[in-house]
Amino acid sequence: MTPLPDGLLAPSYGTDSLAAVLPAAAGALGVALKTSTGLTSDACAEALQLPAAERVVVVLCDGLGLANLAERAGHAPFLRGRLPETLALRTTFPSTTAAAISTFGTGTAPGRTGMLGYTQRNPATGGLANMVSWTEQSDPYRNARPNGPRMAGALPVPPDRLQVEPTVFEGLAAAGVRVTSVGPSRFAGSGMTLAALRGAQYVTAESLADRVDGVVRALRKPGLAYLYWGDVDKTGHHHGWQSWQWGDELEAFDRELARLLRSVPAGTLVLVTADHGQIQVDLDDRFDVATTPALAEGVELVGGEPRAVHLYTDADPEAVADRWRDVLGERALVASRSEAVDAGWLGPVADHVLPWVGDVVVAPRGRLTIVDSRTQTPPSLLLLGVHGSFTPEEMTVPLVAAVAGG
Repeated sequence: MTPLPDGLLAPSYGTDSLAAVLPAAAGALGVALKTSTGLTSDACAEALQLPAAERVVVVLCDGLGLANLAERAGHAPFLRGRLPETLALRTTFPSTTAAAISTFGTGTAPGRTGMLGYTQRNPATGGLANMVSWTEQSDPYRNARPNGPRMAGALPVPPDRLQVEPTVFEGLAAAGVRVTSVGPSRFAGSGMTLAALRGAQYVTAESLADRVDGVVRALRKPGLAYLYWGDVDKTGHHHGWQSWQWGDELEAFDRELARLLRSVPAGTLVLVTADHGQIQVDLDDRFDVATTPALAEGVELVGGEPRAVHLYTDADPEAVADRWRDVLGERALVASRSEAVDAGWLGPVADHVLPWVGDVVVAPRGRLTIVDSRTQTPPSLLLLGVHGSFTPEEMTVPLVAAVAGG
């Protein structure tokens, strides 16, 4: 991994990373697994200091970075009491949900899963693919035309054709372990679920309390249960993680975690982690590619997100990268595709994934954001909490381990 400038954190895809969490859970359950990037369940369980257990719960709270949690820990008595033993793990680049959860689900890296950010270009169609909703915008710049309707449809790539890595859930199920995933009905059978988390029996539950109850029911018998909660991240996007609304959401999440630990059978291993953290932005401190000619020149399509940009070009990528460096200076890291791959930002990159990677990849520093008002919706341009880049706030996630009845 090529070192980054001071103040930034490179991703990790080893035993100190988000990629190790589910393999470690498998190790705690006594199941031997090895991912395509070389992580083994035994080594991960040892590195993350997990005890053996017949029942394991893995809770992933979207957007709950370790720095965010530590700063607002007054709202989270359950998690605050465990901060001294909480492990700091590195997440993926980009530090965003699609890349991180697919890495979490497979124990690998974005370069293996092909899920490289919020949006990315489908090289087969030229469309801008949304990796969370698994849809594709067939004419990315139609939005720029007056009254031009948005043309979107299902992403014409089946989840298991792009994301070919076996999931940890599939490995556990093949070993005879009962695996249950508890989440909202809209995620049942979704592209994201099938790509990153296939292999579990999916149980629908909308509220957090209902999801906790679903996990408790699932663990009446030994096995692994997975619970996802997205409202902390959602609240941070709209109000900022320093807002009172975010504090209230953290409080509600923490309260249900405490109830979960009280309710599952004694000896159950409960793991709590996150996919990424957040920073709070200044909406006046950003560049809009659509209104900055030097950034727009030679750029055919802007993918990614405001803190991790994939540029797809019909010109010389090195010339595009040089123009972006001239405009942004030290306010962002700008790398050609080959530079980003060679630096290890995406982990090992499979041949079929390489064309999905931006010809140029840009990671803003500080609180800077980069947008493209031709393709982004007006509400998305107003988000206060964002993530995707290399700051410690975005890159560091917690791992809390607790044993029920212990």
